[in-house]
Amino acid sequence: MPTTLTTRALSVEPLSAEAFKPFGDVIEACGDAMIINQGRCRKFNDLTRIQTDAVGEVAVHIYHTQAIKQPYRLDLLERHPLGSQTFMPLEQQPFLIVVAPDNFSEPDFHHIRCFITDGSQGINYHPGTWHHPLLSAGKGVSYLVIDRAGPGHNCDEVLIPAHLSLTVGVPL
Repeated sequence: MPTTLTTRALSVEPLSAEAFKPFGDVIEACGDAMIINQGRCRKFNDLTRIQTDAVGEVAVHIYHTQAIKQPYRLDLLERHPLGSQTFMPLEQQPFLIVVAPDNFSEPDFHHIRCFITDGSQGINYHPGTWHHPLLSAGKGVSYLVIDRAGPGHNCDEVLIPAHLSLTVGVPL
């Protein structure tokens, strides 16, 4: 029996800590700040925790990305089972975050969600969270990335079935 191709555009939700909680943490400078350095600096403390397994270590990277062409057809989900993964934009630029719940070691393609940051927010995926690779909207963006380095298999990738034809774009 042939599979029917239907295109479905994901709705894009504003990123909030509560909505993103099942997938990870939102990193943003809000709420109470500690005043340090003789009053010259406001410190927003303990915004997320980087997680890794017993043999891994925390690694810091900078990624430079290109903007996506919109609407963008989603093609791949990945996850990192041995540690969390943080993305913090280095410019004030929104980016899209596509995540899916786990469904017995595969992504639940029918419950994929898409969030958009306000340009100042970053995210930290929980270990094992299915997500699309970076989706910079508008223009290319540089990110500070913190994740696990070390031995062991720490990247599972799954192609999104072509018949689902999922697309995303930045709402106007």
